[in-house]
Amino acid sequence: MKKFFALALAAVMLLGLVPAFAEQETVLTMWCIATESDANRPAYEAAIAEFEAANPGVKIQWEAFENQSYKTKIKAAMADPSTLPDIFFTWAGAFLGDFVNAGNVYCLDEAYQPYAAELPEVMLQNASYNGGHYGVPLTMNIVTLFANMDLLAKAGWETVPTTYEELVECCDDLVAAGIIPFGCSGSETWCVTEYLEPIMEKYIGYEKLNAIFAGQESWNDPDIVKAVNTFQEMINGGYFDPNGVSLGNDQVKANFIAGQYAFYQNGSWNCGEINDAGFTAQAAVFPVMNAERATYSQVIGGPSDTLAVAASSKNPALAADAAFQLGRAICHYGFLAGSGLPAWNQDEETKAQVKPLVNAVAEIVAAADGMVLFGDTAMSADPANIYLDYVSKVYGCEIDGDGFVQSLTNALQ
Repeated sequence: MKKFFALALAAVMLLGLVPAFAEQETVLTMWCIATESDANRPAYEAAIAEFEAANPGVKIQWEAFENQSYKTKIKAAMADPSTLPDIFFTWAGAFLGDFVNAGNVYCLDEAYQPYAAELPEVMLQNASYNGGHYGVPLTMNIVTLFANMDLLAKAGWETVPTTYEELVECCDDLVAAGIIPFGCSGSETWCVTEYLEPIMEKYIGYEKLNAIFAGQESWNDPDIVKAVNTFQEMINGGYFDPNGVSLGNDQVKANFIAGQYAFYQNGSWNCGEINDAGFTAQAAVFPVMNAERATYSQVIGGPSDTLAVAASSKNPALAADAAFQLGRAICHYGFLAGSGLPAWNQDEETKAQVKPLVNAVAEIVAAADGMVLFGDTAMSADPANIYLDYVSKVYGCEIDGDGFVQSLTNALQ
């Protein structure tokens, strides 16, 4: 009898625990760069809400970090994979490739199959290594020359300059009218590359710049020297806000949106905010500098923003499927908001709702005859850090074109 009651009591206790156990959530952790001030924040928030509604019992616990600090954080976490989240934002190219080669990233080949009809294989190329897929592309972006046409009109310009000679003349007219031509954050070096890389590409061509970033060609090219010197001539000519050296990108962008600069050259993920800024905005690209090696339609950018899954995840298959669901939704909402061109297929109804400036950039991409992935993601970690260090010195005019080329040639070749 005692044994019977003991078993009965145990059964009651066990039954009492079942509902509590069933109500437990599976938590997937995620890191990204969609901070409160980031243009992609609303897309992440909407995507996570959509995912959790479609997947009861699975919750996304996420943290967002500032762009530059995140690069340091994610690289440090790779040294101790147990500290990685289940899903993490990364840039494609060699940036993610380093993590894959270290064995820290889960292969997504199997998880990709249910989504292959919506996500073209070509969009995964920058996140594929040794025949395997390791990243879920979100959006694709290019470096865009945004122009405040209202300010250009005050200086007597009705169109965005398409040659360098015109750009210099336009900048001189803007300065004479008391208008600062450009704003660029010096405290975030990636912003400086958004100016220097298009100038280098328009001097040497996209094929040569791709080869240099890949370590297949030398930095020792006289047109790279000219590109750096041209950039510094623009700085020394008063074409850039001198306060920009100490400003973060959020402040520089805010200044442009507030009408303090005529031009802002940065990623196309800014299209939504600039489209709604209250002035007439146009999108263009930097003029060609050497027509023998480059064309106007060559651009910097490509599919880069990516979600990946840590090999150390306790639920890698679930995290992989979640990464695809989140990636699809982030892409959709980001496209609608103007914070990136879509890597995923979009229906005609969605395309009809996008902002005019997004369509303008889409036309630039469609006409592009050459593309170079952003340098600090196209290069492996150590070369990228060396490269960024010298880019920073260029913006501060601590080294000139010869010094830049010689330094990188000695350090990387």
